[in-house]
Amino acid sequence: MANLRIKLMKSLNGRLEKHIATAHSLGLRKIGSETLQPDNPQTRGKIAKIGYLLQVTKEQ
Repeated sequence: MANLRIKLMKSLNGRLEKHIATAHSLGLRKIGSETLQPDNPQTRGKIAKIGYLLQVTKEQ
């Protein structure tokens, strides 16, 4: 199963509470933090919500 490497590129300061909560649910707290998540509909939905803050790369 493929994984997604997700990196937080922009600050969470001043963002909507829901967007901050979504970032935290992905394990992202600080700028530059990275996490490896499974490529599934739940993760894709979170990325769609806060994609403007993230850099996403696909891994095998």
